[in-house]
Amino acid sequence: MEKKRCFWVDESSLIYVKYHDEEWGVPVYDDKKLYEMLLLETFQAGLSWITILRKREAFRKAFDDFTVEKVASYGEEKIEELMQNADIIRNRKKLEAAVKNARVFLDIQQESGSFSRYLWGFTNGEIIRNRDDCFPVKTELSDRVSGDLKKRGMAFVGSVTIYSYLQAVGVVNDHELSCFCRRRGQEK
Repeated sequence: MEKKRCFWVDESSLIYVKYHDEEWGVPVYDDKKLYEMLLLETFQAGLSWITILRKREAFRKAFDDFTVEKVASYGEEKIEELMQNADIIRNRKKLEAAVKNARVFLDIQQESGSFSRYLWGFTNGEIIRNRDDCFPVKTELSDRVSGDLKKRGMAFVGSVTIYSYLQAVGVVNDHELSCFCRRRGQEK
């Protein structure tokens, strides 16, 4: 029997199927993974997610395995080096934002004990499950998270980007009702 997936999954793309089946919507509590997904989502702004998925390993290599402390220490020389890397998205404003966002991420870790505690605090640790197959691109929750991150100095973290991030890291479960992944996380 064939698995029913969310409408947006290109079944001919193994990388997309694997991402949907194994990652998207799975609750993430590990700060390293939360940082990786935040960095990737900010680079995705204005582009398709499949573009980012195809470049993910190049991003991993270029950004020191998504080690937030290393990215936070990048200076102009490293940004220039990244601008020459044809394997990633070479957008100076996004590269500069990646460094600034890493510094804010570290500040949030310091203040909250972990970025995970900060992020999941917006929902009191609960997974938000939409009740139907009419999913928004942003919500009051993404507005609040986005607003707080911007107030702290992050860039490329608008409400739509943050909603995508919340979906990706499982704070929001937006798998379609008919998708085989929908019930994941309800076993608790």
